[in-house]
Amino acid sequence: MDLQAKLDQTLDVLQQIDRDFSPAVFANSFGAEDMVLMDLIARHNLHIAVFSLDTGRLPAETYALMQQVAERYPAAPVQVYFPDTAATEQYVNTHGINGFYQSIELRKACCHVRKIEPLQRALKGKKAWITGLRRQQSPTRTDLGFREYDAGNGLEKFNPLIEWTEKEVWAYIKENNVPYNALHDQHYPSIGCAPCTRAIAMGEDVRAGRWWWEDPENKECGLHVKR
Repeated sequence: MDLQAKLDQTLDVLQQIDRDFSPAVFANSFGAEDMVLMDLIARHNLHIAVFSLDTGRLPAETYALMQQVAERYPAAPVQVYFPDTAATEQYVNTHGINGFYQSIELRKACCHVRKIEPLQRALKGKKAWITGLRRQQSPTRTDLGFREYDAGNGLEKFNPLIEWTEKEVWAYIKENNVPYNALHDQHYPSIGCAPCTRAIAMGEDVRAGRWWWEDPENKECGLHVKR
């Protein structure tokens, strides 16, 4: 299937969500894939709300892109959700500001405070949510499909770019002059919180820079793990 066919398929999915699953939301983490979806939602005037999770530990380049997106797509404003202040303070005061390096359990606990709980608030009352996940990204994502029921959050979950390749994502971005995170030009194919993300070397897996001190099979924050 060529890029145009995949693009048509993705747009069909987004239009179906707009038509049959309102209210629906798109989770934009400002990675390359999410910027493709952001552009499609805005370009085609889809009634799909957009939100993002600000963990409080994002790279400066991500914040710069957030501002750029607000100016480029005023008709599709991004609602930002922050971690609960008391829970964040308790984690930091108990485990230290960088306690997540100490164990997988503490890393996942940090992700829960900074990502999972805000996500649950963002999804409350919605019928569906949309992600920029691709099958090619990670061993933990090879079994994902276009659509699945998110039992943990009680709604439908759609992955419209699941079959896209990295090359196709960038072809769309370049062809449509879509803004993207400057860290991508510094060998960061996958971008999360600043202390948990590094650049990768030639030939490394695209998710190798995320939680690089952990085994690849554990490299999820919990946002996309079936519960």
